[in-house]
Amino acid sequence: MTEVENAVVLRGLGRDYGDLPALQDLDLDLPAGSSLVVLGPNGSGKSTLLRILSTLLRPTRGEATVLGYELPKESWKLRGQIGYLGHEPLLYQDLTGRENLELQGKLHGLSVEEANHRIDMDLEVMEMSRRADRRVNEYSAGMRQRIAICRAVLHRPKLLLLDEPDSNLDPEGRELARSLIGPGEGRTRVLVSHEPERARAEADAVLTLDRNGRAVELAS
Repeated sequence: MTEVENAVVLRGLGRDYGDLPALQDLDLDLPAGSSLVVLGPNGSGKSTLLRILSTLLRPTRGEATVLGYELPKESWKLRGQIGYLGHEPLLYQDLTGRENLELQGKLHGLSVEEANHRIDMDLEVMEMSRRADRRVNEYSAGMRQRIAICRAVLHRPKLLLLDEPDSNLDPEGRELARSLIGPGEGRTRVLVSHEPERARAEADAVLTLDRNGRAVELAS
């Protein structure tokens, strides 16, 4: 597809859970290649927004266009271009770290050679090469997060959706992760963080939601 000026365009986006609104009347234009940090208290709809953008959740109302595709009707065209790192790693516990990544490569149609090349590179970046052949259920929480980060970028997505990506990472792990999921290299990022000051330092724009899921600030 042709490159788009704005990676994310939202107009009047809303999502309800039963009678409870989680997001309300959200408007947004996020230029391609930029980073947006989403802040707000618990229950303000931050994770809901990421799940809508990742095609995992349908909006109740409003319009959403991501990488030029209209959601939800063109979700199937978009999924291979998104890297989603949820609040929980959700790895297959009985598989090794490497096997989890190999499965991701198959799901995205990578050749075995290309997948193995990328897996080796990303594991080395995250300093997980020597531990990659251990089962995930033997990993610490920080090790699981390192593998989940490798999985999110394995298919080299255009858009990264990151829900508290520093969770369970020590300072060394956070620094290693920057080269895979940090700003730069033309990637667009939408980042939910529990460390506002650190996230703001790497963001081109900040969206702050209130407890009712409404935008109270959108600043560049």
